Amino acid sequence: MRRLSLSLVLAVVAAAVSLPAAQATSSQQTALRNPDVIWVPTRDPVVDGMLKMAGVTKNDVVYDLGCGDGKIVIAAAQQYGARGVGIDIDPRRIAEANANAEKAGVTDRVTFILGDLFDPNVKISDATVVTLYLLQRLNEKLKPRLQSELKPGTRVVSNTFHMGDDWPAERTQTIDSYTVYFWTIPGR
Repeated sequence: MRRLSLSLVLAVVAAAVSLPAAQATSSQQTALRNPDVIWVPTRDPVVDGMLKMAGVTKNDVVYDLGCGDGKIVIAAAQQYGARGVGIDIDPRRIAEANANAEKAGVTDRVTFILGDLFDPNVKISDATVVTLYLLQRLNEKLKPRLQSELKPGTRVVSNTFHMGDDWPAERTQTIDSYTVYFWTIPGR
C-alpha cells in the first residue's frame, strides 16, 4: 500500500509539474504566417520625423502596418494626442506593444491588432495617417490596397523604402541617415 501511495504521489507531482509547461505552450500563440520581414525597431529620431512629416494632430488616426513594438502609434498618442492602431502578424510583437502602451499610459488611445496587413478583413480605412517600415516589394504589393481603401487626403509615410516608380513620393527627407518618403492618397 505504501508503494502504491508513493507511486501515486510521484505521478501526481509529475503531472502537476508538467501541467504549467503544457498550459504555457498551449497559451502561446504563433504567427499567423511567416513574417515577410524581420522586425527592426524604428529609431526614435526617425519616428519623430515620420510623425512630423505626416503632420499628425490630435484629430488623426495613425495606423502602423507592421507595428512591431508599437513605438510609432504610442509616440503619436503621447506627443500629438492622436489615436493609433498597430497591426502586426507576430503575437510576440503585439504583446510587447501592449506592454509598451501600458507603460506609456496610452492604452485609451491605441489598439494593437494581431493580423496580416495584406488580409482585406483587417480594416485600415479609418486611417488618416499610415506609417510603414517594410521592404519596397511589400510597399508595392500593399500600394493597391492603400490607394483603394484609404480616403483621399490620407497621408502615408515610409521609413527607408519607397512605392516604386509609378507612385513617386511627394517629399523625401533624410533623418538620422534614413530616407523617409511621404505620399498623399489622391482623390478618385
